[in-house]
Amino acid sequence: MNHKYSSSTFFILNVVLVIHAFAYSGESRPPFACDPANAGTRNLPFCKASLPIHVRVQDLIERLTLQEKIRLLVNNAAPVERLGVNGYEWWSEALHGVSSTGPGVKFGGAFPSATSFPQVITTAASFNASLWEQIGQVVSDEGRAMYNGGAAGLTFWSPNVNILRDPRWGSCQETPGEDPHLVAQYAISYVKGLQGGGGGRGTSRLKVAACCKHYTAYDLDDWNGVDRYHFNAKVSRQDLEDTYNVPFKACVAEGNVASVMCSYNQINGKPSCADPTLLRDTIRAQWRLNGYIVSDCDSVGVLFEQQHYTRFPEDAAAATIKAGLDLDCGPFLAIHTEQAVRTGKVSEMEVNYALANTITVQMRLGMFDGPNGPYANLGPRDVCTPAHQQLALQAAREGIVLLKNIGRALPLSPQRHRTVAVIGPNSDATVTMIGNYAGVPCGYISPLQGIARYARTVHQHGCMGVACPGNQQFGVAEVAARHADTTVLVMGLDQSIEAEARDRVSLLLPGYQQELISRVAMASRGPVVLVLMSGGPIDVTFAKNDPRVSAILWVGYPGQAGGAAIADVLFGAANPGDMDGTHTLLIFSKPPPAATKQLVAFQKVHVAAGAQQRVNININACKHLTVADQFGVRRIFMGEHKIHVGEDINHSITFHASLEQIKV
Repeated sequence: MNHKYSSSTFFILNVVLVIHAFAYSGESRPPFACDPANAGTRNLPFCKASLPIHVRVQDLIERLTLQEKIRLLVNNAAPVERLGVNGYEWWSEALHGVSSTGPGVKFGGAFPSATSFPQVITTAASFNASLWEQIGQVVSDEGRAMYNGGAAGLTFWSPNVNILRDPRWGSCQETPGEDPHLVAQYAISYVKGLQGGGGGRGTSRLKVAACCKHYTAYDLDDWNGVDRYHFNAKVSRQDLEDTYNVPFKACVAEGNVASVMCSYNQINGKPSCADPTLLRDTIRAQWRLNGYIVSDCDSVGVLFEQQHYTRFPEDAAAATIKAGLDLDCGPFLAIHTEQAVRTGKVSEMEVNYALANTITVQMRLGMFDGPNGPYANLGPRDVCTPAHQQLALQAAREGIVLLKNIGRALPLSPQRHRTVAVIGPNSDATVTMIGNYAGVPCGYISPLQGIARYARTVHQHGCMGVACPGNQQFGVAEVAARHADTTVLVMGLDQSIEAEARDRVSLLLPGYQQELISRVAMASRGPVVLVLMSGGPIDVTFAKNDPRVSAILWVGYPGQAGGAAIADVLFGAANPGDMDGTHTLLIFSKPPPAATKQLVAFQKVHVAAGAQQRVNININACKHLTVADQFGVRRIFMGEHKIHVGEDINHSITFHASLEQIKV
């Protein structure tokens, strides 16, 4: 190849490079503070990265007036222009990818999209902790890149680690599920992935700041006349310790999360965001949170205006700050805190303490270190990379759950199943696949598109949307099934049926979906595979008991590559029913006083077909075999503890007490 260029060609290339560089710098964020170009502030102590963070934080707080301090207590923090501090929007989301929910993230320009991973309930079903951490790492790469370009913040209010105890809850999809141990491990892994190597207690720097929400006993949005703003969760100390607080404690104590969000609901008559026992005494003192506590959006206003917890608004402001709240998502503290200070209901020192927690996190993120830093080179090229999109596909594959497979119906064969009837309201789904709290995906592969990579497809929706209000289209769906080698029915739910603030009234498939499945199964010439897309559980007993339905897959909301993952599983390219694949090993404990066993450990293992694999799993008696008593104190009960390995293997461990020690 000839590497010589004419002078005119070289000039044109130079112009192009200059234009692109200028365009990107024009879209990037303005320096937050302490920029070397700002002669008025660059030499102040709070701008000196060589000083300890707590010294810098104290210096900045001492320079603020009371009014300036108060305007920093809310998510859309006001600028302090005389100190070179720009305004900052705390509210960004990254539940399963950088999300457009919340004002902190803006898609467009150099950042038209971001990798959209499967919804949390799907990814959690993989039981793969290393995968969860990998996803967090990718999301934080893309979040940092977007922050550098002025398109996102660095404080992401994710993950949601509420225990899912009511299957009707509209936010089922946002959570890792119902098991406290699983949710806790997900929380630890995802938070570590997001926050990077600086998330530990011994170090200070953060890649992004994660937030575990919504603390606590929160799994109702709108049910039977009671909404989340008026819900009072009556929970025993035992249940708080053994169930609802398990993932939050793990988030703070093991994941070293930078933030916890308190919830709208009351716990035993007291609003979560105004309860010093829950916030100050537990999160801060017992679990040793190294970060800030933020309210769910407008929940401080809710506890005054709707729950009528205090008589005057300044009392509500004082109660939350004194309880340990550091930041209000909403305007309430900005409006009413000054009056609370003037009337002596809360001290300026307590306001300072709240600010110290939030500003410390900003310092740990490098927001007062000028434009340079370890992540300053991340930009548009680091978003939607092929590797990131491949990880989204892998996550979707691993999260799919096989519920039924009669007569080795799966995997399908491209040689024997050359024509596939793809039927159902979610058969060509795109937006539905990403669930809620999502951003703009890099692209979509629908189930229909994925299956078309393996076979010729005949497509019929069968229903007008997942509500499926009538059976007018059933006839053409039956004809398609009758003339195909196999039939794939892609059914289930979407955000019109289950979503935040939209609890379900039934666990059955909506409308006429059940009739469509049964009629198509009866008409189908070949095997019938039912694919269920949903965040919450669905009762499909009828399909389980129908011999004409050969296989059932639950795919959750599988993200941007969901259709490709579904097809890969259907045709055996990923994890098929006797070929090389992954197996989830579950370890359960059954303590003496309990009637049921509880999950205490799990591990994802790759096993070759027909082979055996030795797996080492550590079980810590004090951590895994304890149970909370009626006072919420964790104890190891004396007697025989049964350890269940999967379905078949049982072991017993007996604990005896003595004056000197506990013997195993």
